[in-house]
Amino acid sequence: MKLKLLTPIAILFIALSLNVKAQSGRPDKLYSLSGIGFAFPMGETADYLKPKFSTSLGLNLGLGDGGLFLYPKVSLHAFEFNQITPDAGYTYNIEKGRATTYLLNVALGYRKIVDKWAFYGFAGGGGGFILTPQAGVNAQTLQVTMDNKTNGMGMIEAGGGIEYNLGGANLFAEVSYMYGFTKIQNRTFNTLPISIGIKPNLSKLLSKL
Repeated sequence: MKLKLLTPIAILFIALSLNVKAQSGRPDKLYSLSGIGFAFPMGETADYLKPKFSTSLGLNLGLGDGGLFLYPKVSLHAFEFNQITPDAGYTYNIEKGRATTYLLNVALGYRKIVDKWAFYGFAGGGGGFILTPQAGVNAQTLQVTMDNKTNGMGMIEAGGGIEYNLGGANLFAEVSYMYGFTKIQNRTFNTLPISIGIKPNLSKLLSKL
């Protein structure tokens, strides 16, 4: 399932890179993105999730000659999962389990560059799935069978960030708000991802090929 999700993402990234290579113009046409951090559950989401760690991979593709850019991003958030109500067909709640997200969002952003600094905001939407653990207990054999429930999730995301230019790459810090349209444990899913990382300038690399 992970491969099925990542394959079209890889194809998208390659297609965008080839498109940029064929264009001329602004030298900051394409940045890749790699970040780490935490996603903090908000509101009633904090009743069943606690932050562990997060990673994100994406692209910033400049649109035109201004500050607009397209921002596809894959978010992989890991949470501690404390079940409130057993899933249908299960008897026991899980404490201190692990829930993981595989989410793809595509946003439209705007970047303002001031010397070596840049400030940006973005808004968009997408979706994916969130895996939550399940435990089936066989009282006769004293065996526990672990499984994952796949929760499909559509969502919207908005946020902003700051960058510092190092020449061939930008350091960045970013915060956003994610709101999901599917309930988990009869509660909404909304979280506040905070990440730091690096954005290599791929336009400079592609221009040399």
